[in-house]
Amino acid sequence: MKLSALKLALQSREQIAFKLPNGTLVPAHFHVTEVGHIHKKFIDCGGTVREESRIGLQLWSANDYNHRLHPEKLIHILELSEKVLKLEDHEIEVEYQGETINKFGLDIEGDVFVLTGTETDCLAKAACGIPQQKKKVSLSDLQNEKSTCCTPESGCC
Repeated sequence: MKLSALKLALQSREQIAFKLPNGTLVPAHFHVTEVGHIHKKFIDCGGTVREESRIGLQLWSANDYNHRLHPEKLIHILELSEKVLKLEDHEIEVEYQGETINKFGLDIEGDVFVLTGTETDCLAKAACGIPQQKKKVSLSDLQNEKSTCCTPESGCC
């Protein structure tokens, strides 16, 4: 989810709820402790220099059980961050404390913001010698397709 989509979704809400990938909700008394511009410049294992930018949003839960962040307050925080940090409309990366700091993508399902799992990947599979994944097909599908193999009337023999 991009920053503009988050701000738009917040406008129609009376409360904010975040759901972790395992289905549990982030405690309602969470704080947004950070909004930032994350710029990453790196070289992949194939030698290609790459850059990516994201908006970082850090959620934190404390013993402050009476705290509730209202949508209009989060919009204000985001707009102030846009102005001060000169943020562009990038994808959002959410940090939340698990056994260690976890990083998530952000999506929406109904009235809940969903923290989505992220994965590592090799960006230079060809340079690393990683074979391309083969398409999985069913044998029954192969029988239904017209064969392009040599036939006596094809003239290829």
